[in-house]
Amino acid sequence: MTADTKHPPGPPEPETCREDFFKEIEIEFLIHELKDPISIVETGAQMLLKKQERFGPLTERQTKTVNRIIRNAAKARQMLYSLLEVGKAESGNFTCAPFAPAAAGYEVLLECLDLHTPDIADKVRQIQQKDAALEYLKQNGILFTTAPTVTDLQMHQDETKYRQIVGNLLKNALHYRAHHLELKLDVENDIFLMEIIDDGPGIPEKYQESIFKRYTQTAECRLNARNGHGLGLAGARTLARALGGDIDLFSPKNEGTIFRLIMPCLLQHFPEHT
Repeated sequence: MTADTKHPPGPPEPETCREDFFKEIEIEFLIHELKDPISIVETGAQMLLKKQERFGPLTERQTKTVNRIIRNAAKARQMLYSLLEVGKAESGNFTCAPFAPAAAGYEVLLECLDLHTPDIADKVRQIQQKDAALEYLKQNGILFTTAPTVTDLQMHQDETKYRQIVGNLLKNALHYRAHHLELKLDVENDIFLMEIIDDGPGIPEKYQESIFKRYTQTAECRLNARNGHGLGLAGARTLARALGGDIDLFSPKNEGTIFRLIMPCLLQHFPEHT
């Protein structure tokens, strides 16, 4: 080969490949493609539990393993649905209908307990009376309180997105609580209010905004406060603002964290968030 012979172009730089690849992916298509295999895993594991006369009996250890598979498949499915709802919200896609925020919030709490403390969730579902179930939760450090004005309240909002917001906040609080978690519901002047309070390590003031940003982490924050993929809380605030509300947090030093969700009871009557 002579000195002036041109070499064929080499492969693009790795960073360029990665940037172009992820820019070209249709994330909604990818999410839909992932839903089916996750559902198959979840359904198959449930069948092993429910159809033991057909597939054979499971030992106690095998049962625990299958239950772990089901919980994590459900967690993956919920993450996909969360991403879909955030995408719909950012594109202005809403489905508004009347629903009871107190009943929906209670159901979401049990769904989150299924992932974090399934024994408590199973016990609560076996208790017929609501007051007795709430007392059992309280005995296990979980307090669910509603103001009288919220008990029969009907909100005209997007229930799916509301459930997604509450679920993200509750999963975060359940993960970081030391012993206690409190969920408080109220309404003032047609504005729905929810506080989720944990007694975890708290969040230093300088990180209180950054935890709402996608993929944001710092070494100190990983040690002292929240960590993870950074999508849950970011997605929750995105959804809340799209519905005309917001999420604030308060974290007094060494006194845990309070996440406060505010949301208009009537979506169309609330000024657009800027």
